[in-house]
Order: sequence, then structure tokens, then C-alpha cells
Amino acid sequence: MRWFAALALLAASAAQADDNTILHYWVQLGAGGAQQARAVMSGDGCPILATFKDYNGDGRVDVPMTPRAAKSADFPLVCEGTVPKDVNHAWLVMTTAEGDGRQMVMNYESRKRSRAILDMDQAVPLMRSDPERILVIGDTGCRLKGSLVQPCNDPSAWPFEALSKGAAKLWPDLIIHVGDYLYRETPCPDGNAGCAGSPYGDGWATWDADFFKPGDALLRAAPIVLVRGNHEDCARSGPGYLRLIGSGAYDATAPCTEHEAAYSIPLEAENLVVMDNASAQDTSITPGTLPVYQDEFAAMDKEPAPSWLLMHRPIWGAVKGPLGIPVGGNTTMIAALNGRPVPKPVALILAGHIHSFEAINYKSRSPPMLLAGHGGDLLDDTPADLDGAVLSGIKVKDGLSVPGFGFLLMTREGKTWHVGVFDSQARLMRECVFAGGRLDCPEAKKAE
Repeated sequence: MRWFAALALLAASAAQADDNTILHYWVQLGAGGAQQARAVMSGDGCPILATFKDYNGDGRVDVPMTPRAAKSADFPLVCEGTVPKDVNHAWLVMTTAEGDGRQMVMNYESRKRSRAILDMDQAVPLMRSDPERILVIGDTGCRLKGSLVQPCNDPSAWPFEALSKGAAKLWPDLIIHVGDYLYRETPCPDGNAGCAGSPYGDGWATWDADFFKPGDALLRAAPIVLVRGNHEDCARSGPGYLRLIGSGAYDATAPCTEHEAAYSIPLEAENLVVMDNASAQDTSITPGTLPVYQDEFAAMDKEPAPSWLLMHRPIWGAVKGPLGIPVGGNTTMIAALNGRPVPKPVALILAGHIHSFEAINYKSRSPPMLLAGHGGDLLDDTPADLDGAVLSGIKVKDGLSVPGFGFLLMTREGKTWHVGVFDSQARLMRECVFAGGRLDCPEAKKAE
């Protein structure tokens, strides 16, 4: 009967393995451009990162992923593993014997050439050293806060999932999310069909509903840079953010810190500088925060040029004020600059926070800014024409905003970046060009 007992043990082990599945996975870029694969698991074990250096699928090297954050009452297990350098293909597998390397890579290449969405099991998106197609998106969650109730169950009122699927089909090399992932802070009001059944608060059910499930196509499409937004401060969903997608190591003994240190991601054509200004209040200055931002701005003087500054809250962004006059500007960021220009290596600022698309050239003190805060949350009213606007002491040379939900796709051609402004159905609505230190957005062509 020993053989029967052994078979029973194997069957039990297999059943346990089947219960442990990969719920979501992605690759995010960290300091120095390191690629870190992460996975959220249904069970108690982490997968293996199977890597290959060449097209033939030879030279497989397995990297065991390890727990980043243990399972808790509110969150499942989160695993992580650093992708080795000089690796061109990778898969997440549950056993070292799983999959044939050559077939896996050939299937991947076939789908890549056809520009199809990767629907293969656990094919990990890896980074090109010189990305030519960069997708920018932000402020993607669905608003539930007191009397502000967005119909999360209505795809036209909250289009993030359709937007995610459409954007993934454009095959970006890199994705930048400029922050604000979770907006469901309070319960859906009784009897409201638009959000009935929605979870809320900083727990896995809410993170899955607001970001991971609707954004799954994007997470599988390309490596991603994840900027912290003000909705991920410690008073809101900061603990969940740091556990799941924080840039540094997770410390279970200190589950929330108000600030993550700035870090750089060197690319061939430009250098990305990621700044956490989630706690930089717009209309006041929180004591103790100013020296941190001052030091980080000072450190940017040593960054290589050209650098793109990625932050959630724009230093100078515009909303419609009294009588329709554009107003805006972040008091804390402006104070941290203390009258000095944005550090010289910074050639472009990418931000969110204001729920609109904006492209702004300033008269002095700042490089141009692209604002992509229109990824899903309730939209803000922003003036279409920003030419000559004065925003908290700085004058706009020229600029505009475009209404509606959407995202940006920046495509490089030599030293020029073509900025496509897409709507929630991934239709091109407007085009801008970033070259020679400025943004130009010609008049949109009228349909005949």
C-alpha cells in the first residue's frame, strides 16, 4: 500500500499547486533601470522566472521569485524577482520543468511580429534599452468618496478597462503611469446601481477592482514605471501602494512611509527621474516636507541631460478658475524651487493629478509639461486655450488642454517625439510634437 500512499501524496501536492495561481504579474522599472518582475498569488508559493538570452530559447536560467509581502488578512502574497541583465525573454512558471524554451520564445516572437496582445501564459514583458514608443497614463481609478459617486459599473463613465485594452494593442515599449490608482474610498450608496457591489478602502479587493483587473492588458504589454500619487499617501492607500507597487523594498514593520526617495532610470535617448511628491500639498506647505523636495531638486542638477521629470502633482498646471480664468500651481513645489528654475538637465515634465490632458510651454523657469491625468477618474474642467495664462507667478507662453478620457503615446523619430493624444477607445484625437525644447500642437484637422 506504500505506492497508494505515495500517489495520494503526489495528488495532494498537485492539488495544492493548482490552488496557487498567478493572479496578476508585471515588470516595473526601479532605480538604475533594474527590471523587477512582480506577481500577486492566490496561494502561498512564489513562481519561477524562467529567462532566455536568445531567440532559439537556449541557455535557460531560472530565477526563483521570493516573497515581497506575505499574505495578510487584507492582501494576498506578493512575490518579486529581479530580471537578470542581457535577458531578452522571460516567463513565469510554477515548476522548473514547465514549458519548452524554444517553443515559448518562438510563439512569443510570432505574436510580437503580428502586434497581437500577448495572451500566452505568463509571458513577461521586458524592456528595450532604447524605447521608441512610450505610453503615458494617469489618474485611472473610479471615484467613490462621499457625495462624489462615479458609476464604476458603466464602461462609458469609467472607461479604464477598455482604455487599457485599446492602449495595449498599440504595442508600447514602455508605460509610464503618473499616479493615482485607487479612488474607491467610501461605500457605494445604497440603491445606486452605478456602483453597486463595489469594494472600497485600502485592501486587495479594491486594488484589484480599481487597478489590476481593468489594467491587466497594459501590465502584460510592456514594462511600467509607477509614480506615486496623492491617493497613495499614508492617509489613503499608501500601505497598499507600498506593499504592491512601491519602488523600494517593502518593510512589514513600517507599512507606510510618507515619501519614497527620488530615483533615476537611464535610457539611451533620455534619463527618467521619478519624484514622489504625493504629500506636496497644492495650497499649503506641510511642515518638514520642504527640505526633502529642495534636496531632490538640487540633486537633479547632477542628472544627465536630457532628463524627463516624472511626478504626480504638476508644479504649474491649470484648472478653470472664476470667470473661466486659468489658475493653478503647487505651493509646496514652487516653494521648494525657491525662485530658481527647474534644474537645467530636465527637458520635459510628465505629470497627472489634474484630470485632463494639457501641453504647456512656459515663458521661463521651466521646461515644457505634458499632463496626462485623464485615464479614468472624474474629469476636471480645464480651459482649452492656455496661451498667456499666469499660474502662480509663472507665465504660460502657449498651451492647451483637450477634454475627455484618454492617454498619450509618445513615438520617437530621431531626436523628435511625436505625441499622440488618444481617447478612451484608443482613437487618435490630436497630435503634438516635442522637439528642440518645446511642445507644438498644431490645430486638429477637421473631418471632411
